[in-house]
Amino acid sequence: MYKNIYDNPNCDTLKKARTWLAANGHEVAFHDFKKQGLDQATVAGWLKELDWEVLVNRQGTTWRQLDEATKAGVIDGASAKALMLKQASVIKRPVIEH
Repeated sequence: MYKNIYDNPNCDTLKKARTWLAANGHEVAFHDFKKQGLDQATVAGWLKELDWEVLVNRQGTTWRQLDEATKAGVIDGASAKALMLKQASVIKRPVIEH
């Protein structure tokens, strides 16, 4: 059972995911993390389930726009968590909790 979906509402992948979930009878709550933010407990929960390298989108525009020192500082779950809380758009998305 799916619980929450986290993303930016303008994301094409989110739209496809929401369409698939609805077509398959899954009701999920949408969380716009750009407007609503993220809390430490949510990100910590994700990191218990997934490796930080899965969650951090190193191919995206946000990552590419970071300075080299910030990029080099992301070396483990704690540093990735700090970055994700500061710059939520660096997260690969959508993130679907179930």
